[in-house]
Amino acid sequence: MNWSLIQKTAIRDSRKDRSKLFLFMSSIILGVAALVAINSFNDNLVRDINNQSKSLLGADMSVGGNKQLSENLVASLDSLDGERSSEIELFSMSFLPKIEESQFVRIKGLDGSFPYYGTLLTEPASAAKTYKNSQSALVDDGMMLQYNLEVGDSIKLGEVTFSIAGRLMSAFGSVDAGGSFAPSVYIGLSSIAATNLIQPGSLVNYKEYVKVNEGVDLDEWKKGRRKMFRDESMRITTVEDQRENLEEAFSSLNNFLNLVALISLLLACIGVASSVLIYIKTKVQSIAILRCLGMRGEEAFMVYFLQIFVLGLISVLLGVALGSIIQVILPIVLKGFLPIEVNMTISWPAIMKGFVMGLIITTLFALGPLLGIRKISPLKTLRVSDDVQKTDALVYIVYGLIVLSVFGFLMSLTGSWIDSAIFTFGLLVAFFVLFGVAKTVTWGVRKFYPRNANFVVRQGLANLYRPNNQTQTLIVSIGLGTGILTILFILQGLILSNVEGMGAGNQPNMILYGIEKGQKEDLEEITESFEMPVMQHVPVVTMALAGWKGKSKKEWLIDTTRTASRWAINREARVSYQSEMPPDDELLEGEYIGRHQGGDSIIISLDERYSRGLDVGIGDELVWNVQGAMIKTYVGSIRKINFRKLESRFFILFPTGVLETAPQFLILVTKSPDKQTTANFRNAVVKKMPNVSVIDLGSILVTLNDIITKVSYVIKFMAAFSILIGLIVLISSLFLSKFQRIRESVLLRTLGAVEKKIYRINAVEYASLGALSALTGIILAVIGSFILSKYVFELAFSLNWLPIIGIFIFIVTLTVVIGLWNSKEVVKKSPLQILRDV
Repeated sequence: MNWSLIQKTAIRDSRKDRSKLFLFMSSIILGVAALVAINSFNDNLVRDINNQSKSLLGADMSVGGNKQLSENLVASLDSLDGERSSEIELFSMSFLPKIEESQFVRIKGLDGSFPYYGTLLTEPASAAKTYKNSQSALVDDGMMLQYNLEVGDSIKLGEVTFSIAGRLMSAFGSVDAGGSFAPSVYIGLSSIAATNLIQPGSLVNYKEYVKVNEGVDLDEWKKGRRKMFRDESMRITTVEDQRENLEEAFSSLNNFLNLVALISLLLACIGVASSVLIYIKTKVQSIAILRCLGMRGEEAFMVYFLQIFVLGLISVLLGVALGSIIQVILPIVLKGFLPIEVNMTISWPAIMKGFVMGLIITTLFALGPLLGIRKISPLKTLRVSDDVQKTDALVYIVYGLIVLSVFGFLMSLTGSWIDSAIFTFGLLVAFFVLFGVAKTVTWGVRKFYPRNANFVVRQGLANLYRPNNQTQTLIVSIGLGTGILTILFILQGLILSNVEGMGAGNQPNMILYGIEKGQKEDLEEITESFEMPVMQHVPVVTMALAGWKGKSKKEWLIDTTRTASRWAINREARVSYQSEMPPDDELLEGEYIGRHQGGDSIIISLDERYSRGLDVGIGDELVWNVQGAMIKTYVGSIRKINFRKLESRFFILFPTGVLETAPQFLILVTKSPDKQTTANFRNAVVKKMPNVSVIDLGSILVTLNDIITKVSYVIKFMAAFSILIGLIVLISSLFLSKFQRIRESVLLRTLGAVEKKIYRINAVEYASLGALSALTGIILAVIGSFILSKYVFELAFSLNWLPIIGIFIFIVTLTVVIGLWNSKEVVKKSPLQILRDV
């Protein structure tokens, strides 16, 4: 090949048409920018997790569970060379004497020198050192602001009133969502017993924090003891575990963001393919002339490949630069979700990944239409035809490489070939559905052409199948963009409606737990005095699984053929006994036995998830340890629990006549008519029964709603990349297709068509394209959201059609407006002037 000639020809040929490909470049820039920004953010997040995981944990290792450590576990911890601090964490009610208000809180009782790493931030700073040695407390700053509390005020926890020594500005060892529902209160560990809050039914967690001396290999120590601790339902967490947990917690977020970036890039590449296809169609005559002058097909291909490749390279480089700038915004958008401070710096691996991925996919998508250049004959200078390329085996190879590159990129994100294959398959299905709709539309309009319609409608519809039509390009690109936008709105609406539905109608909104037997009548009297219904008042008995199917728990744990899940074996069972099955539960197998008729056979009912986790079925034997007494039971029925209603639910239900004399506590469920009644009722209960915890489900639903709103904000922010790129693809496709329609429009103008008539013809065409694209995308989104809601999120499926109709109208209107805006040059100028400019 004559590379010098190819280079000169590419430069000279592109001078006139560079502006036509500007929008093509902008879509690539945004797609690559999204990819680089998100990957840079993730790299910086992982780096800061590595740097700050020790400070977040506050120690080298923690060991915790919902019971105190046994003697052999304590002896194992004593073998470590270092320091140790203890913590008791429980959820309970607090009372604020200053304002006569109560608040559900997370109480942490600490001793020792914890935290060993990082700083417990308090105001004043001295309070972090003094609160453990006196009857004082550190109270979450948000709670103090909410109730207008000051340092020196008091807070009552159980039977003890503590002085507020300082504002708690940071917490250690807990980065879960619990802090959103229950603000933290720190007190000295020695003060916990005096509060008398630890009663049967209390939500208590025990934890030991360990700081080891230099030279101690914690990973090696943990390796030989993890099973021993797990068998007693104790969890060991080292700094490395904390780092992995945080990375895992944010991996789903990162994967979602990367998938959005990938979809954005794919949308951009669809715009690339359509832009290049239309661009090459405008160059058919020029290519044919080059062929007449002796240039071979491969050389002509290289001329235009060089043009597109250079433009793509420039676009990718600009996208990399823009993405490195945009990454600074992401920590601001995600601030409410991050337990650590993310320091943004340039991430060269992310830049390289974005550059390589952007260049590969852009080039592959451009190659499809470019390969047809090799088939253009010199006869094209004389023969007019809309065929740019014949079927070419290389085109199918390029398509295969596109699929492989997408699959490979997904593999690099998820690390799972199954997830990558499913998502790639889903994209292919969506693409082929949209492509099939486009083919069907062109065939249907041609087949059932409305010959009796008026001239404007006939011309507008004919444009859908005429040479140089843009039906396939626009339906695929607009349809994908509409589908992504719609499915985000549907899922957000489903989650919000399911959360709001939990507190709607006559459903309860308050749960009281930790009630002692002797307090039952008094608590019912207080509830009825506020004219609130007692909707549930059920007993709860705590027990542990001792064995099943003829083997003890210990025997099963060492059995390598065991199929039961460890969570089902080791969980502390909180069961109830009820004469009738809860009305909202669904009986899947067996018969619910509500009353024990005497004899040795005690028939119980299990939830399907628990029976599946323990791998037991109808008739299987289970042995329970109830405060030292062994009770043998048999599975009589399996239920499916409805968790969408805010009532107490139990994996295990006993019949009446078995557990009445066992140590137990009660749960009361009621409904408050308004916030003021809730506050007054809660205060009355806490004053008389400080051991009883009152959970306001209404405030939890508000918090959940706030979290979901934040999540939807993040989703919308990231979806904006896809939407913006989809709009650019739309504008680019319509803008470039304008140059293909000029001759038709000029012919209509020459034949006497007035300005309004040309606008109406174009409006019919673009309205049809916009409506078909939006409708197809919406149908795909409805199907996809139904599958996700049913099989992934397990939500009740319902649709709010208002935003969906709004999306449809927006897409159709936008398509028509852009299409008509592109037509104004043809309409406003004289036919001769337009032909001279082409």
